[in-house]
Amino acid sequence: MRKLLALVLVFVSLGTQAQRESPRQLYPELFEAIQLGLIFSDGKTFVDAVPKVAPAVIRQAYQEQKSQPGFDLRRFTLTYFELPGEVTKLYQGEVTKQYQSNINAGIRHHIDTLWTVLERRADPAVTQGTSLIPLPQSYIVPGGRFREVYYWDSYFTMLGLQESHRYTVMRHILNNFSHLIREVGFIPNGNRTYYLTRSQPPFFANMVELLAQTEGDTVLVRYQEPMLKEYGYWMAGADTIKAGRAYGPAVRLPNGTLLNRYWDASDQPREESYAQDVASGKTTTQPLNQFYRNIRAAAASGWDFSSRWFGPAGNLGSIQTTNLLPVDLNCLLWHLETTLARSYELQGNRSQAAAFTAKAAQRKKAILAYFWDKDLGWFVDYNWVAGRRATVRTLASAFPLTFGLATQSQAKQIAAGLQKDFLKPGGLVTTLNKSGQQWDAPNAWAPLEWMAISGLERYEQHALARTIAERWATLNINVFKQTGKLLEKYNVVDTNIKAGGGEYPLQDGFGWTNGVLLKIINQYKMEVVK
Repeated sequence: MRKLLALVLVFVSLGTQAQRESPRQLYPELFEAIQLGLIFSDGKTFVDAVPKVAPAVIRQAYQEQKSQPGFDLRRFTLTYFELPGEVTKLYQGEVTKQYQSNINAGIRHHIDTLWTVLERRADPAVTQGTSLIPLPQSYIVPGGRFREVYYWDSYFTMLGLQESHRYTVMRHILNNFSHLIREVGFIPNGNRTYYLTRSQPPFFANMVELLAQTEGDTVLVRYQEPMLKEYGYWMAGADTIKAGRAYGPAVRLPNGTLLNRYWDASDQPREESYAQDVASGKTTTQPLNQFYRNIRAAAASGWDFSSRWFGPAGNLGSIQTTNLLPVDLNCLLWHLETTLARSYELQGNRSQAAAFTAKAAQRKKAILAYFWDKDLGWFVDYNWVAGRRATVRTLASAFPLTFGLATQSQAKQIAAGLQKDFLKPGGLVTTLNKSGQQWDAPNAWAPLEWMAISGLERYEQHALARTIAERWATLNINVFKQTGKLLEKYNVVDTNIKAGGGEYPLQDGFGWTNGVLLKIINQYKMEVVK
């Protein structure tokens, strides 16, 4: 033990140029033993842990001790790693008490206080061997087990930050994402090394636009370079893809149309859910590398997991995410293209503005041609491998409304379908399927509620939008009054039951719930106590 303590004293921290090896790469064999041995109930615990000594020392110690009589893997892990903290705010060297909400102070006070609770200061340096990727400015984490920044969560969190006039934090979030784009070439799922193989729904242009509402259109020019690099990530190799083929997230259909899919560069089990993925791999008939890629691509979508991604068997083993062109993703990329066109217009660069306007026009034409199912009266994903539309109706159908891509007739049909089939006592269900997965019925999520509400408002479906907003906000507030918490997701069918499904317990915090709720309360001038 004295030798260990001595090593701790000489153990150095690395700054922003720290190595970016993931835990599985840093601790081969030990990683698998810990994760498959279920040493911790949550697979994310170990990959977020901080080593107390250099990784090479830990690897050597494991090789020396693993075969010794009485070797205890859990004890070994706790000796050499500091677990992600119940009380320790990692990388900031301070101890923080567990936050206790004050229900009597009201929901507004709660949300305003949570911005401080969930805020993390800049990470000037991180310990060698940890998975955290340092960020240069402050940021907001979702809460619970989610101890790092998350990409698409941040846009919906920013809706609330804007309402709270916390513009500095909004700028910091954009600057951090710009930093990640410069450092790793894209915005990863989160600022962890095990997320460096995938992104998430590309809301960066939406975030830029949100800040521009406060600071003016010069913001579009300021963040033009990172927006271009993000676009380059999604479109890498697109110009050379042959018809009927795909390369990474870009897909060229047989007629030459170019669209996108969710993608992950790795075909191995997710490190943060390693044991679950290995177990799930035993249920599939797909080649394992294909199955793991589909699992990871679903994680890149943010909808992990949903019957939306499943094949005809309707279970996780049949997941086929990479075969599907998602309607929401392509709407987001259309918005990125139009935002880039606007940024060039502001610079007086007519040729580049025209080029991106043309790209957006082509994508809009494809969205209406491939994703609209006139028989269903719904926007659905397109299976580019099978050459046909998917049949699962989901709230992703709201995205063409949010971005103004739908016709008036299509918007009316979507509104009718939402009211008839999706609207429940607590808001809109994510899908109509009860699969046991967390992105299916009876669950609902703040980001999708907001996209539907804002899309309906855009097409003057004001009454339905208000009904959804009021039901969702009422559910959020009622649960807060009962528990003192705002949650990651909600059961909107039976509002007396907690949401279930997923690979981990229900989390509270919660960044995007807070942001959307505050936006709704203010926009609809809801009467809430305090």
